[in-house]
Amino acid sequence: MSNSSGERSIQETYALKSICFGCGPANEKGLRIRSFERDGEYVAQWRAEKHHEAFPGVLNGGIIGSLLDCHSNWAAAHFLMIRDGKNEPDSTVTANYSIKLLRPTPSDALIHLKARVVESNENSATVEAELIANEKVCATCRGLFVAVKEGHPAYFRW
Repeated sequence: MSNSSGERSIQETYALKSICFGCGPANEKGLRIRSFERDGEYVAQWRAEKHHEAFPGVLNGGIIGSLLDCHSNWAAAHFLMIRDGKNEPDSTVTANYSIKLLRPTPSDALIHLKARVVESNENSATVEAELIANEKVCATCRGLFVAVKEGHPAYFRW
């Protein structure tokens, strides 16, 4: 589960047993997003299959939401980990996110995801992200992602 250079994604590094539909390496039926940090920006590439379509040739909006949600959540978790000098990320969850679907996303194009943290506080980060296909921004996202405490169902989920 590494890219052609042998590099492990953030998910493969910190959450190899995660079953999350969007980003869990252990979910064989999931989307298996693989996020990488590049100079403060988080990037990923993903390719759809026919069963991800809303109608012929166009990616389903729910899949778009999952891609942006999970990629943004990992951007937040990794950013907070680095900022706080930790060796592993806290478990983070989506507090809210908003997707803008700007144009149909072609299902046969390589999907590029970009995310960056635009603000943070003690236990949360706000992330803005884009989904790009054929060099056009097809969807954007802005969300708040929060590190959860003991007692929350997602605590230590990685």
